[in-house]
Amino acid sequence: MTTTSLAAAEIETLLGRHPKGFDLTLERIGRLLTALGDPHLRLPPTIHVAGTNGKGSVTAFARAILEADGRGVHTHTSPHLVNWHERYRLAAPQGGSRLVDDRVLAEAVKVAAKANGGRPITVFEILTAVTFVLFSEHPADLAIVEVGLGGRFDATNVIARPAVSVITPISLDHQSFLGDRVELIAAEKGGIIKPGVPLVIGPQGEEVALEVLTSIADRIGAPVSVYSQDFFAYEEHGRMVYQDEHGLLDLPLPRLPGRHQIGNAATAIAALRKGPFPPSDAAVEEGLSSVEWFGRMQRITDGPLLELAAAGAEIWIDGGHNPGAGVAIAETLADMEERVPRPLFLIAGMINTKEPVGFFSAFSGMARRVFTVPIAMSEAGIDPDELADAAIEAGLDAEPANSVEEAIRLVSANWQATPAPRFLICGSLYLVGEVLERNGMAPR
Repeated sequence: MTTTSLAAAEIETLLGRHPKGFDLTLERIGRLLTALGDPHLRLPPTIHVAGTNGKGSVTAFARAILEADGRGVHTHTSPHLVNWHERYRLAAPQGGSRLVDDRVLAEAVKVAAKANGGRPITVFEILTAVTFVLFSEHPADLAIVEVGLGGRFDATNVIARPAVSVITPISLDHQSFLGDRVELIAAEKGGIIKPGVPLVIGPQGEEVALEVLTSIADRIGAPVSVYSQDFFAYEEHGRMVYQDEHGLLDLPLPRLPGRHQIGNAATAIAALRKGPFPPSDAAVEEGLSSVEWFGRMQRITDGPLLELAAAGAEIWIDGGHNPGAGVAIAETLADMEERVPRPLFLIAGMINTKEPVGFFSAFSGMARRVFTVPIAMSEAGIDPDELADAAIEAGLDAEPANSVEEAIRLVSANWQATPAPRFLICGSLYLVGEVLERNGMAPR
């Protein structure tokens, strides 16, 4: 999902020269960073975030709170939805932050590629080196760096001593790289834990994941704060209550929809309170109310897609693509259904590294029908007929469609009933990126 920008052209050249995907090791990134003058050693205090689900939301909450507190923050997230620039957000001299300028990114990519000298490496490793180049050359109070895949051998794990390590909920995903059991995946994620560095562990649906993480922390001497043990958050009377050893905060509910966002927001607050710049209570409140995170339970409120839908219909998008994400999304939709009942239709596309039956199972008994669609921006997309079979195996009615637009038309063409339907476009960040781009909603 790229544009014809200078940076995109440079990255496309790299994609044609180096293998796609991941090859988990720290040797190549270490060699490249040495050639670049070790920019990863010149970062501002850094919050390092790993996990299966919620990494991006925790990062978004932390950035929003810090910026509300007047701090300059760099953030690295992946993957992007529409443009490569989304991966790099730089603190702005006048306050706040902005996506990296196209020429600045293009130059950083060229510098990193030249330093690599054509040696074997993955594009993700080069782009991670670009993160450190950018973050070391532009001033900021803090940086937030999201892990790309796993943790132990992820290219971001050259950060030897972050200010805080954070691990968000862990579930099955990327099994071919990380293992086919939650405890194996937790061990890989736990590779970012560093001796003496505060570790904040977000909500864990699997007790074995928490056991693995706390065992690693105890063994190497990392002080641990665990959700529902050392810090707590819950909804009460339409507000979010947060509590830790410092006391209790009465806060607005997070702007991001879904009960799981309470846990993500709490994880961000706990991490910031362990860091070098604990935010004011007012900044926490403002950050929860102003946070933005594209492609995660995001409502489409205008544009061509909504014009195709039946009058009064809702269209939501979410890029979650594993069983844990499916459960969180389904809970959010169940809460919506309780407040404003509507017939639910899923429009789903997935890539072949995911486990579709596990994802779809969360929506059994909720979705009236699933329409499976191709993913134009990935060669790894699951054929819509095969994906429909997976949805049927999970207990859902399903049929393939040629596109998101066709699926919306199939439902809406003769819709006469009240209330109007609720659509969820889901299953892949690639699909969500396509939808945002075609609907003129690229992240900013």
